[in-house]
Amino acid sequence: MTLDRFYPIFDRADWIERLVPLGIKLVQLRIKDASPDMIRAHVRRAQVVCVEHGCTLVLNDHWRIAIETGCDWLHLGQEDLDDADLGAIRTAGLRLGISTHDRAELARAILLEPDYIALGPIYPTILKQMKWHQQGTAKLTTWRNLIGGTPLVAIGGMSVERATGAFDAGADVVSAVTDITLNDSPEDRVAAWLAVTR
Repeated sequence: MTLDRFYPIFDRADWIERLVPLGIKLVQLRIKDASPDMIRAHVRRAQVVCVEHGCTLVLNDHWRIAIETGCDWLHLGQEDLDDADLGAIRTAGLRLGISTHDRAELARAILLEPDYIALGPIYPTILKQMKWHQQGTAKLTTWRNLIGGTPLVAIGGMSVERATGAFDAGADVVSAVTDITLNDSPEDRVAAWLAVTR
């Protein structure tokens, strides 16, 4: 399966309802601090929009809810992997993306044969405190050579202006968060992302 090259991440269904109709074809719902019922409600709202617009929806972390709500895709960070029932995830037919930051995490991810591997943060990010500083685009090239044909996602501090450099370094997909949600005009920013990734 070929993933779309533009992969925005949003923390609530409101963003997905607002921006997916503009032409987004791959999106992640990443909700960190909310009740299971609240997460389910956002997932169901996001599913309706994504089905209507032919967009692939990826749920971050909440693997039980992903199975329960019939999601097709799940993204797990390294900490999430510690607690996830990978057998149940695979039995449910979920496709899986995994975050990586260093060689040990990459080796662990490769053994799980994910449907994509993400590397980050490529640039400094304001989104969350991380023990890893910016990885740089050269590390994308290293990862590209190590993971063979598995799709590679660049994440962390990514912007429209930096996207081409990430693709040139070997990324198949570029993920964006605050570059869209903190923009004065998220709609215009999405249009710019679509222009640079299509």
